[in-house]
Amino acid sequence: MARSIWRGSISFGLVTIPVSIFPAENRRELSFHMLDGRDMSPVHNRRVNAATGEEVPWDEIVKGYEYEEGRWVTVTDDDFRAANVEATQTIDILGAVCRDDIPVEYYDKPYYLEPSKPGKKAYALLREALRKAARVGVVKVVIRTRQHLGLLVPEDDAILLELVRYPYELRGTSELELPGTDLEAIGVTDAELNMAGQLVAAMETDWDPSDEAYADTYRDDLLALIRRKAGGEHIEAPPEPVAPEGAEIVDIMSLLKASLESQAASSG
Repeated sequence: MARSIWRGSISFGLVTIPVSIFPAENRRELSFHMLDGRDMSPVHNRRVNAATGEEVPWDEIVKGYEYEEGRWVTVTDDDFRAANVEATQTIDILGAVCRDDIPVEYYDKPYYLEPSKPGKKAYALLREALRKAARVGVVKVVIRTRQHLGLLVPEDDAILLELVRYPYELRGTSELELPGTDLEAIGVTDAELNMAGQLVAAMETDWDPSDEAYADTYRDDLLALIRRKAGGEHIEAPPEPVAPEGAEIVDIMSLLKASLESQAASSG
């Protein structure tokens, strides 16, 4: 089991629920290293003093904030805690909202909350109250050196802490050239919309992340290629993909019909 990254409590009205935060992610990304292409020796990043050019040992490195140009103040772990002791020890519930009201682009990173033994009853009570109300709790929590906005989400036996982005962290779509919602102006017909709806309906299925269709096939293929290359096989470079330049779909209906026929054949 991963180590907890935070210990504190959920503030649920006057009820305090002692909890620990554990990462819900289990990243399995392939690790690549920088090498000198001349002799395949590893290339290391060095921590260098900008004034002297000398390498700085880890135990001499401190965090600093530039409050004026060229003037710094060091900040320690104790300083981060001292800034607001309560904020660094509690998960404060600000409200309970419908999960569907939160746009998907706000979601950032999931964590599991585990209660301590004395907090199990209150933990279960909060979990079931949120589940019964079909709501998620909006919270603020300080993890390490930053305050996060998050959601308490009942998920099976657990309460998931889903960190979400602040509005200022999202760019928005105002700079993008997107088709508007006036479908008639775009040239979308009722027949095309109906056919597209049939195609979506034909693709409906239950969410099952263990399904082989959702497997990370690129990672598997890349590992296989690495093994082949390590065994001395020469790998031919594939041709560069050619991006379509302003290609326009002329007959959408025929493509939709063909898609429906293909979907029916694969499911049958």
